[in-house]
Amino acid sequence: MRVLITGAAGFIGSELLCRLAEQGVDVLGLDNINDYYDVELKYGRLERCGFHRPFIFKNPETSSIFPNARFVRMDLCDKPSMDILFRDGKFDVVVNLAAQAGVRYSITNPYSYLQSNLEGFLNVLEGCRHNNVGHLVFASSSSVYGLNSKVPYSEEDKVDSPVSLYAATKKSDELMAYAYSRLYGFRCTGLRYFTVYGPWGRPDMAPMLFAEAISAGEPIKVFNNGDMLRDFTYIDDIVEGTVKVVLSERADAADENGVHFRVYNIGASSPVRLMDFINELEAALGLEARKVMMPMQPGDVYETYADTSRLEAEYGYRPETSLHDGIKKFVEWFRSELNPLRHS
Repeated sequence: MRVLITGAAGFIGSELLCRLAEQGVDVLGLDNINDYYDVELKYGRLERCGFHRPFIFKNPETSSIFPNARFVRMDLCDKPSMDILFRDGKFDVVVNLAAQAGVRYSITNPYSYLQSNLEGFLNVLEGCRHNNVGHLVFASSSSVYGLNSKVPYSEEDKVDSPVSLYAATKKSDELMAYAYSRLYGFRCTGLRYFTVYGPWGRPDMAPMLFAEAISAGEPIKVFNNGDMLRDFTYIDDIVEGTVKVVLSERADAADENGVHFRVYNIGASSPVRLMDFINELEAALGLEARKVMMPMQPGDVYETYADTSRLEAEYGYRPETSLHDGIKKFVEWFRSELNPLRHS
């Protein structure tokens, strides 16, 4: 099996690349290594997989750890280069994890989302269409549920009331993938990820932001006065679920229109109050946070809660990491020399 992973320097992408390589899969990772957040973290993730800087654009590098794994620095929006990559790659499965992330960032930087999340994704779809890719797995998001007040969120719920441009682009990706699956016959699977955390996580997400501030004795911003719930899901559980989908050769049942398109929630199915999350982080750090209570921010929702029964029934997905254990592992990494952003 030959697999392409876009967003391979990202949190989920780098973990997935290593996991598939360990299992002997012929895998190519792709990322443009942009500076949305500190690139040292991205370089560190890639180095764990055996890839070493400098990364020259369009020049593939073979892992020093896994001879079956390669990485190339490339931009999804570079269509001529993407066309060549797909033509030469002869991929069986494509996993599109590349995207401009961040709900709040989309409020102030809307154009970057349209370029990466729509134009870039279109190039991936076109690559699959013209090069006989059998299965496209792509990252969607829990944010597509928007103002939906029914919990837990089910894949059958309406997702037509987004509260951020980021959410709107993710829903657009689902619609684009459905259209391509219908028109050109290749299988598409969308994974709606719920609040992923753990070692090597994004520095713009609450775990890293809070851990850095608490460790430095600086205040943390607690939005909606702490009255929020999130379905925090540990990275290992997320990657394990994604691997099951990527490696499975089962054919998803076609819908009523004969289209082999399916979306799945992938989360812990166990929402945690924000204040309880902070309490766990304080306990693991052995420090007390200075909390500044803030109102709800534009683009945020009150609660995320995944109904994962579909993924459990069809792929045997079972999240196993408790919040207590996950936070402990995160803090151990955060304080270790492995953390490229660790402040001395």
